[in-house]
Amino acid sequence: MDTPLLLILIINIFTFVVYAWDKFAATRGMYRVSEKNLLRLAFFFGAAGALLSMKIFRHKTQKPVFVLLVPIVFVFQLVIVLIYMYKVGYGY
Repeated sequence: MDTPLLLILIINIFTFVVYAWDKFAATRGMYRVSEKNLLRLAFFFGAAGALLSMKIFRHKTQKPVFVLLVPIVFVFQLVIVLIYMYKVGYGY
């Protein structure tokens, strides 16, 4: 696997875990991750992990900023990754 793609995979796994932790903490009254930091993780190529975690754990699904921005950011990141893969010759 290419290094940039591996880094994106690691970022998404980390983002997924952080969103899951925040949901766990929210249900138990523990320390929470700020919404600003959750969005930062999504913006820095973690949108797939954020979106998946939001769906699985039903976390931040009532917050319009998350419901609107995370899917939009995911689409942009997907396009960037597909362009990168095309440029380096994946699939051809």
